[in-house]
Amino acid sequence: EAEFVPGKLLTRFTSSIDQVQGTLKVGTDGTLTFTEEDGLDFQAITIQLPGGEQVPFLFTIKELVASSDPGVVAINTSTDLRGEFNVPSYRSAGFLDPKGRGVATGYDNAVALPASDNSKRVRANVKVADTRTKAGKISLQVAKVNSATGEVGGIFESTQPSDTDLGARPALDVKIRGLFYARIEPSVS
Repeated sequence: EAEFVPGKLLTRFTSSIDQVQGTLKVGTDGTLTFTEEDGLDFQAITIQLPGGEQVPFLFTIKELVASSDPGVVAINTSTDLRGEFNVPSYRSAGFLDPKGRGVATGYDNAVALPASDNSKRVRANVKVADTRTKAGKISLQVAKVNSATGEVGGIFESTQPSDTDLGARPALDVKIRGLFYARIEPSVS
């Protein structure tokens, strides 16, 4: 079991995913399923661990599909949704590291070390900007419901991999806890 240590947020005092839209459907067995479709569904964040190591990650819920247990009659404070989402690379293919190496542009290996380009350095030299499919997991627990306005709020806990510096380093697991707010509206066709 992984042990998580608290980190210090370096990039902002508040980091929000905002204006996310999607569909909320009720299955024949009473399962609620939310499917994320659009919005500002990611935020680049860096935290610092107690030893000083900085860990960048893309806080995201891209292509989230979260479902409740069967038998939900209405959204209330007993409603929990759990699901998985994709985690894109923190950096794009056009990014160059300090040694000029990148996925789509740049050098194949570190400029000053072409003779030393061996298997030990392959991971740092061969850049990969990949999307890790279904790598993130989230749990949303409803704490408040206003049925008159369609507003729902609660807490979430998400676990996802950190940045890998385009494949040069192994990913760390990052756990994010926070509050969520949603407004449920009828579908407009």
